[in-house]
Amino acid sequence: MEKSKTPLLDELEKGKWPSFVKDLKQAAEKSPMAKDLISQLELSYKEKIGHWKHGGIVGVKGYGSGVIGRYTDRPDLFPDVQAFHTMRVNHPTGWFYTADALRKLCDIWDKHGSGLTNMHGSTGDAILLGMKTAQLQPCFDDLSAAGFDLGGSGSALRTPSACVGPGRCEWACIDSLDICHNLTMTYQGKMHRPMFPYKFKIKVSACSNDCVASIARSDFSIIGTWKGPIRINEQEVTAYASSIDIQKEVCDLCPTKCMEWDGKKLKIQDGDCNRCMHCINLMSKALRPGKEQGATILVGGKAPIVEGALMSWVIVPFMKLEPPYTQLKDLIDRIQDWWDEHGKSRERLGELITRVGMRVFLRAVGLPAIPQMVKTPRSNPYVFFWPENIQKQDEIAKEVK
Repeated sequence: MEKSKTPLLDELEKGKWPSFVKDLKQAAEKSPMAKDLISQLELSYKEKIGHWKHGGIVGVKGYGSGVIGRYTDRPDLFPDVQAFHTMRVNHPTGWFYTADALRKLCDIWDKHGSGLTNMHGSTGDAILLGMKTAQLQPCFDDLSAAGFDLGGSGSALRTPSACVGPGRCEWACIDSLDICHNLTMTYQGKMHRPMFPYKFKIKVSACSNDCVASIARSDFSIIGTWKGPIRINEQEVTAYASSIDIQKEVCDLCPTKCMEWDGKKLKIQDGDCNRCMHCINLMSKALRPGKEQGATILVGGKAPIVEGALMSWVIVPFMKLEPPYTQLKDLIDRIQDWWDEHGKSRERLGELITRVGMRVFLRAVGLPAIPQMVKTPRSNPYVFFWPENIQKQDEIAKEVK
């Protein structure tokens, strides 16, 4: 039996889970680039170092982003990945493709590149992995002719992305699809021509389940929410009581403890509810979001690259969102202008706010201070908890019980 040339990669094909190695080997049967990619990856595993390097500026005419240059540092061993550039293709909002559109995209990619894709990247784009420099412009021309455009990369607005929203989800409080498409069309220039200190991401979730993880990963988060009481179907609540422990699984796990269950009736103190969706997710037939719906706006989320990870701050608790979304876009413009003026190179919006303070940010963008902006109130030196007040609260709590 012939000895395998990729023993380390072969290990990743074992087990019950799908393996990218299997896909790579299938692609290598018809793509020399994929074949050299496998060999280089095996070497990286063996030597425990990466063999990719970034260098030079590559792109297509009229665009400053959408293409990421990548080269091997061992072209002597792997000549077919001497250049292995990545192209980001702007995705349809909510990732709704027709079979015909996907077929066109894949045919173009088989013609010009390695045939390897990442569907989709963390920003949302369809990622085309592995292309020689000479094929960049022809590939882009074919993509344009088929109705596709490039996404954002570098120090630019990254491609806005959204959850499927009203397309498939009954909990959608806003039209995440229309909002994302509108913002994408409005800010094409900022996406294709880098002009910022660093990347800027906008993500839209139609409810606070946040299926695109916007709170953790985007500089500007738009989260669907509601005002007023949660709608309750008493008959369905009774039906759920026979299958789940409402007190234990719903009320006790409510983060604000705003729910009470006496065995017959469910009561919700809506003033204390932070609309986390936990109860609605568990009792989807019994509970629904309130009728007055809009969005909460947050800023500053990011993954740990230059500084540590940041979760987003709430800056607007509730905003009605209706086309053409003028109020929303005015706020985005003010925030981006301030960040562009004061941000350091490679400094994300959240890092700038942390550096100069929320007070400076609010003054600059014209927003009022609200309690939700206090990230860690118990460590705030201007918030005091006097012993007599704590004792009085304990006495009141005992009387209530």
